[in-house]
Amino acid sequence: MLIQLHPDNPDPRKLKQVIDCLKGGGVIIYPTDSVYSIGCDFTQSKAVERVARVRGIKLEKANFSLVCRDLSHLSEYTKPVENHIYKLMKRALPGPYTFILNANSSVPKIFKSNKKTIGIRVPDHPVTLAIVHELGNPLISTSVHDDDEIIEYITDPELIHEKYADLVDIVVDGGIGHVFASTVLDCTTGDVEVIREGLGPIEGLL
Repeated sequence: MLIQLHPDNPDPRKLKQVIDCLKGGGVIIYPTDSVYSIGCDFTQSKAVERVARVRGIKLEKANFSLVCRDLSHLSEYTKPVENHIYKLMKRALPGPYTFILNANSSVPKIFKSNKKTIGIRVPDHPVTLAIVHELGNPLISTSVHDDDEIIEYITDPELIHEKYADLVDIVVDGGIGHVFASTVLDCTTGDVEVIREGLGPIEGLL
């Protein structure tokens, strides 16, 4: 199913359809401030397993991120974050950045593995934030891209729907996506290491 949600003013009835799907254990593809992502309610373990199957990877090997509304519940998923890292996150988010942090004991239960780190995203996209706000839980996030040696991200939601219609429950059309993924910053040691420079600029941030 393809559901259009206006990027600036999502229709509450259509938004409710998406939320009901997620709460029922559904898997969706949704827009972010960078590329389109596959995801589900992170509390729905069967749905998390399904996301891994859609991506063709084993759940215990998956490097999924959590998409959050803001940083107010960070301590529910991560170990205590050093003050300078927290200030960096506050400057960068919402925005096209993924912060790799040390996971607390709740994260391995989600992924059924001894996962010690987790990516945290707060995208600057009204549709994403509306979904997470109404759901009340973070979303699992893993990018939608072509199965090619050179990763090319699919930007057109109609083309995404053609490809994934039989694999996910809903594709949320929030307009054409970006071709660049988020910038990934590893903060697990207390220092900041740039793992991938993507849409989020590094200059002026660090």
